[in-house]
Amino acid sequence: MDAFDLLLNRVSVPRLREPAPDAAQRDRLFRAALRAPDHGQLRPWRFLTIEGAGREALGEVLARAVACNAAASDELIAKARKMPLRAPLLIVVIASPKDHPKVPVQEQHLAAACAAHGILLAAHAEGLGAVWRTGDLAYHPEVERGLGLADGERILGFIYIGTPDCEPRRAPELAPDAFVSAWPAH
Repeated sequence: MDAFDLLLNRVSVPRLREPAPDAAQRDRLFRAALRAPDHGQLRPWRFLTIEGAGREALGEVLARAVACNAAASDELIAKARKMPLRAPLLIVVIASPKDHPKVPVQEQHLAAACAAHGILLAAHAEGLGAVWRTGDLAYHPEVERGLGLADGERILGFIYIGTPDCEPRRAPELAPDAFVSAWPAH
């Protein structure tokens, strides 16, 4: 795939089915992630792969997090339980900052987010569908505990990956001029 075709046409694909990426594809996804800009070469990220019965286990963790709210309905709890079943593979992107005198935590979070974007781009290049999801549950302490995050680590998102269940939508044509301006203004 041409690099500019990849960069200009990648879109989120929320409707996913089996099969999940094979071992060779996964290797390329994570190799792409490891090329993220990384001031200080700290590798301030880690990833969890969740598939098969692990998706049901994650669903239970999400359901417990929703149930922490006494006002949560049974319907909302059941919905949370089913969330991980929307794709055959989930990759949890975790920012895992390191102590460093010159690289602030915020920069390390940005590097981890770039690693996640690398996974999305690589998935598109492989002909896979992928979507980066977050939401309140990604930041819930019960979910962080359930996934074994260490102090200072944060979930940046859940990347759902699989085979597109339908033709992916076309990327919208956006005009860069709407987002770019010279400084100082003339």
